[in-house]
Amino acid sequence: MFKHLFATMNEVLDEILLQLPNAKGALKAELEDELAALKAISDDCIEHWLLFEEKLGKTLSVENASVPSMSAPVPDPQKQPDLPLSAEADQPNQAEGREAAEFVRGQGFYMLFMYEQATREFEALLAREPDFLLARAYLAMGYLRQGDTAEAARHFTLLLALTENKQMKAISYNAMGCIQFQNRNLEQALEYFKKAYHADPDCLELFSASNE
Repeated sequence: MFKHLFATMNEVLDEILLQLPNAKGALKAELEDELAALKAISDDCIEHWLLFEEKLGKTLSVENASVPSMSAPVPDPQKQPDLPLSAEADQPNQAEGREAAEFVRGQGFYMLFMYEQATREFEALLAREPDFLLARAYLAMGYLRQGDTAEAARHFTLLLALTENKQMKAISYNAMGCIQFQNRNLEQALEYFKKAYHADPDCLELFSASNE
């Protein structure tokens, strides 16, 4: 989440700094409003990060836990790209589900960054199993990776209406926030990021959900 968010924020800020010195009237007011929105998003991120750090510190103190070394992380071969394992585990059984040929091919294409081919496979599977939420999550992320924000938003909206999984809700809200941010709807983006945080504030996978 943060890598993608701050990369986009920096792009928007660079555009504002480029235009602001010569801006007048309505354009200057619009740019100043965008600066204020950027500041609000930055402040909100800092506030939630500090709250998380405080909560984490108290938890580690109570549990007397030690922080694992970050120097040599062990890769988890069971981890799905972008989607937390618990989000998958909570999905209802499907007629074929993850055993379906389209899902296997689609997931393979997705992991190879072949998003156009992946979305075709997931679309075909969802035409047969429209309630297979994990496939729809991959489909939404695939469209987002391709830059088709309209289709991505449509499928994330469907996910939010259909799922009760808090991590999948957080990922969907986060993605919707990124879409709105790219469209320069900064206040709406901030609202989605807040919803993502409140949907699952303890979900660390959320922070990497939209990373390239």
